[in-house]
Amino acid sequence: MSGIPLDNNPSLILCFLSGTVYLDHAGATLFPQSQLTSFTNDLMENVYGNPHSQNISSKLTHDTVEHVRYRILEHFHTSTEDYSVIFTAGSTAALKLVAEAFPWVSPGPESNGSRFCYLTDSHTSVVGMRKVTTAMNVTSIPVRPEDVCAAETRGTAASDPDCQLPHLFCYPAQSNFSGTRYPLSWIGEVKAGRMCPVSVPGKWFVLLDAASYVSTSPLDLSVHQADFVPLSFYKIFGFPTGLGALLVNNRVAPLLRKTYFGGGTAAAYLAGEDFYIPRQSVAERFEDGTISFLDVIALKHGFDALERLTGGMENIKQHTFTLAQYTYTALCALRYPSGAPVVRIYSDSEFSSPEVQGPVINFNVLDHSGNIIGYSQVDKMASLYNIHVRTGCFCNTGACQRHLGISDEMVRRHLEAGHVCGDDVDLIDGHPTGSVRISFGYMSILEDAQAFLRFIIAMQLHQCDGQPLPQTTPGEVGAPSESEAQDAVPATVDRCSSSPQEDAPTDSGVSNDLPTTVAAVGLRPPLPMATRTQQTPSEKAAGVLDGGFGPRVITNLYLYPIKSCAAFEVTKWPIGSQGLLYDRSWMVVNHNGVCLSQKQEPRLCLIQPFIDLQQKIMVIKAKGMEPIVVPLEENGERTQICQSKVCADRVNTYNCGEKISSWLSRFFGHPCQLLKQSSNFQRSAKKRVKDQSAGSTATLSLVNEAQYLLINRPSVLELQQQLNASDANGKEELFPMKELISRFRANIITSGTSPFEEETWDEISVGSLRFQVLGPCHRCQMICINQQTGQRNQNVFQKLSESRARKVSMIANCDTCFKIPFCFLSLFIYLGGGQREREREREEENPKQSLWRGSNS
Repeated sequence: MSGIPLDNNPSLILCFLSGTVYLDHAGATLFPQSQLTSFTNDLMENVYGNPHSQNISSKLTHDTVEHVRYRILEHFHTSTEDYSVIFTAGSTAALKLVAEAFPWVSPGPESNGSRFCYLTDSHTSVVGMRKVTTAMNVTSIPVRPEDVCAAETRGTAASDPDCQLPHLFCYPAQSNFSGTRYPLSWIGEVKAGRMCPVSVPGKWFVLLDAASYVSTSPLDLSVHQADFVPLSFYKIFGFPTGLGALLVNNRVAPLLRKTYFGGGTAAAYLAGEDFYIPRQSVAERFEDGTISFLDVIALKHGFDALERLTGGMENIKQHTFTLAQYTYTALCALRYPSGAPVVRIYSDSEFSSPEVQGPVINFNVLDHSGNIIGYSQVDKMASLYNIHVRTGCFCNTGACQRHLGISDEMVRRHLEAGHVCGDDVDLIDGHPTGSVRISFGYMSILEDAQAFLRFIIAMQLHQCDGQPLPQTTPGEVGAPSESEAQDAVPATVDRCSSSPQEDAPTDSGVSNDLPTTVAAVGLRPPLPMATRTQQTPSEKAAGVLDGGFGPRVITNLYLYPIKSCAAFEVTKWPIGSQGLLYDRSWMVVNHNGVCLSQKQEPRLCLIQPFIDLQQKIMVIKAKGMEPIVVPLEENGERTQICQSKVCADRVNTYNCGEKISSWLSRFFGHPCQLLKQSSNFQRSAKKRVKDQSAGSTATLSLVNEAQYLLINRPSVLELQQQLNASDANGKEELFPMKELISRFRANIITSGTSPFEEETWDEISVGSLRFQVLGPCHRCQMICINQQTGQRNQNVFQKLSESRARKVSMIANCDTCFKIPFCFLSLFIYLGGGQREREREREEENPKQSLWRGSNS
């Protein structure tokens, strides 16, 4: 394959984890180590002061910044004679600047006013400009790509060529959704009046959104002289982020208007009266305050690295397109045995030339029946293969609607159903809300494309043919041991009588006026075994009695003191106000204070905590490490409370000390700390049961959504049978039952029911305790991690997705119901607050009724 031999270049060492296939260069490209090294050396060797000062270091900064301006213009084949560079916080800030400074004319007696036209295939930041124009009573007109092409063919001209009423037309050089490249010739045609987005008299100016295009292609502004060109430099260099620019054609600059003025923009002004004279330089007039001058200086090193490693943008253009064309061709060729396509690609080209198509491929994966597999599921599967993709609508609703056939009314209905931009609700009533996007950058190599294609083949074609990838962790099919069966305790379940669909669970929650004292929960006497008859191994594993199902029982109880670490199995345990006492009360964070999970650090499962309630300590063990002791409660006098974040919620925590931090850092090989949720901090659950008041919302520890997580053995058994049946040789039993159950990290393990019967439960009674079902737990890729070894096996998530993808949860919206596919095998539950108070009184009268058996995870 032709292109840049970046994989053979020893100086291109990406500051990223090895083995990662990064395919989101349209979102943000990566940076080479040499670029950072050069930049940091520059900072170590020079002193750069504030450019608004007059000392030597400030003069150095000013001169270097001006040199970078020249370098930017040179990169785009122009000079200071034609364009000015205004540094901004990014392309979005550049677009906002144009919206606020453009010389709009409001409608009046003598004219209909200016027009703001934008291509519907535009970034949100372009569409958002219409809010500024609306405030000025200026009409905004969205224009479809096909309509502009038709205008180009017609050669539409304004009816009054002498009219100077200013209008603005915005369009992207490259669609960030599909990679379609729109003709740069439109710039000259529109400015010359030979082509008009809409037929109105006046003078048209053109804003070319080049942020996506210039990341992999050269732009010659000496030929295509757009009036405004917004940029984001991290899309070109990867670093620095948060820095962009607006390139302004000098012929247009005098027309721009400015109201606010900040530091550095004034030639003179008076504090006591309305007197202000702006600086003459366009850049100085519009760069309010001190620019991010160190980031600007970093651009010099970005240009140096780019040219040194690639030889220029033309090479990047050819290299990235070749990779995209190869991948596109291969994807189009992927077929199921029936001949049905594996993917549906959203494109306006056939990847024939880099002039019409950028290195972006937008698609959805299809099953063998032609149904779309949600982008969220594809994203989760890709992460298991360490492949980074982008999903959703990519801040381009117009293109998303056009390619996916989403009407305006559907967008409104999806919003009412709870779907918002950026979430993981990927299918509503079987219709996709977004798609998957891959994109290549200058450091992408052929192996990246091939790894992605192997992933699609493994996920879909092997799945369909029953030929999964070889597994690496063979084992035995497990069943509840004899001791587990003997220790099981009966449980009763209430079904939802008003459910619109028997297998469609309804969300429910509970009040949480739990007592502050801890109630003991212990063992019940073993079930009598005399009533059992001879059973098959499968029936025995699922707790099935002859002629039907046996008593619904709890077989195990687990808690996970440290979030994402190993389970601690117990036979009796106190219940606290947030669930099982000390369940997920601690978490491991990295050097930035970000909570770690097994998705980022699978070895968390190798850390085993043990709690001794009598001594009030937690002993933490791991292979190759000396055990370490951590107190269960903080020392109130010496504890310093800090704020952390868990599942988008703010939580108050405290650091458990240097000793455990050093212990964890040695184990993982990078800085880590152990934090515990403050005992006097209350985090409220976001989900509640129907008719539950806000004041009775359950409080949570560091769990994701609910106080307890339940899983049903027969459901796991069915999954186990599917996994083992998919083995190529049909002999090995790959997943022992106990190991498979541990992947779901549930608190309560039940048995004695039919598979997936738990999806219809509303309430669960265990002795005197009553739990209310909140709803299904959305499974993530953590179930692919072997909790004994920390190794991944993608087939678990894949099989669960395949077998449960058609299950739906109903979300009511006025008179309409939207079906949202779920992939679940466990339930979130709460212990009812008011019920708990009443049961506590009964416990005091009859202590045996409070006893139960199980596990908490």
